[in-house]
Amino acid sequence: MKTILLIDDEEKLRSLLARLISMEGFEVIQAPDLKTAIRKLEQHAIDVVLCDVKLPDGHGVDFITTIKKKQPLIEVILLTAYGNIPDGVQAIRNGAFDYIVKGDDNNKIIPLLHRAMDKVELARRIDHLENQLKDKHSFDKIIGTSKVIRDAIALAKKAAPTETTVLLTGETGTGKEVFAHAIHQESPRSHKPFVAINCSAFAKDLLESEMFGHKAGAFTGAVKEKKGLFEEADQGTIFLDEIGEMSPDLQAKLLRVLESGDFIKVGDSKPTHVNVRIIAATHRNLETEIQNGHFREDLFYRISPFRIQLPPLRERTADIELLVHHFIYQFRSGAKETKISFEDHFFDLLKLHPWKGNIRELRNVIERSLILMENNRLLIDYLPIDIQQLGSVFQPAGADKQLSGFSLAAAEKLHIQKIMNYTQGNKTEAARLLNIAITTLYRKLEEYKIS
Repeated sequence: MKTILLIDDEEKLRSLLARLISMEGFEVIQAPDLKTAIRKLEQHAIDVVLCDVKLPDGHGVDFITTIKKKQPLIEVILLTAYGNIPDGVQAIRNGAFDYIVKGDDNNKIIPLLHRAMDKVELARRIDHLENQLKDKHSFDKIIGTSKVIRDAIALAKKAAPTETTVLLTGETGTGKEVFAHAIHQESPRSHKPFVAINCSAFAKDLLESEMFGHKAGAFTGAVKEKKGLFEEADQGTIFLDEIGEMSPDLQAKLLRVLESGDFIKVGDSKPTHVNVRIIAATHRNLETEIQNGHFREDLFYRISPFRIQLPPLRERTADIELLVHHFIYQFRSGAKETKISFEDHFFDLLKLHPWKGNIRELRNVIERSLILMENNRLLIDYLPIDIQQLGSVFQPAGADKQLSGFSLAAAEKLHIQKIMNYTQGNKTEAARLLNIAITTLYRKLEEYKIS
């Protein structure tokens, strides 16, 4: 039930108003003074406060500030025996919904309460959605307990409350946009816009228009002025994904924004000023791109004061099982709750795969497997063929059946395969990591038929 807190030291008037308001279906809680009102606010879920201006222990206009500090979504309507313009102005400044005169405006109280209640309900729905969004994009929603991912999260948490520009590096599919969202959500700009743009998804001229906007008539088809994404992100955060794909001349314009906050729209002659925080991301090695003349060195130093390297999935295989269960929950959220079982070595094969597409690839594999699944059991046969073929790791040369999980040969073969995946087939590096001679590694690869 919608609840009104009625504060008035005149008992007869308070009781009369309480009866009238109750007849409208509201629950009414009464208080004769501010001390009692504060206690009632702590004890009950109040939606709207109807408060007299002059009370024995304080002033209603000042009490608005107290309420709004503690519970900003509550709406306050002030009642006064005598109209007073300065009080009315100050009440509205303090956040009052309205200010009415007793007697003269009695017929306005009920409609006013309904309007105030509508505003409260809308504000609470918005607050609920914002909290859901915050939960969705918080650091707590990043899946993984491995040291490498926890270290990356710890770095991002340190950067989040600052204004520094952040550069996220890592392979495609490692979760760079997820990290960018979390950094924004934990920053002082969290209530302002978060705008993301993939710099590799647009041609050069179109990307400039998307980022900075254009004036009407700037080019064929520009029939009206358009705001760019930097303007949309003003006071908030802009996420420039795949910044390494940006053309050199556009990099120069971005450098100016970083230095001064100014840019010029396509077809305009006057600069536009914005205040945005930039988070950039790339899967490329920008130092190499600089040496090859594809990326500006001065821009690199402006976007990389705080770099965070996100680990590929093959370096955090301990998180694969957690991620699989997370994706199953996502994909089956609307289905009847039934426990899913897994065939032996299902997770072992997932941990052997090199995951060049990283978490995004794993998500797609699990989605496919769930579509093929029967009897709530995930089988190796549901995995892509290249992952299924890794099953040979569990069989010694010439054997037709799988080894016991306790077999020394199977453990050695599995470990060598993991190292080969980690080094992406670099045998010299694999031998170094295994601390064996390169000739020994070649013999083991041939013995276990590891390609």
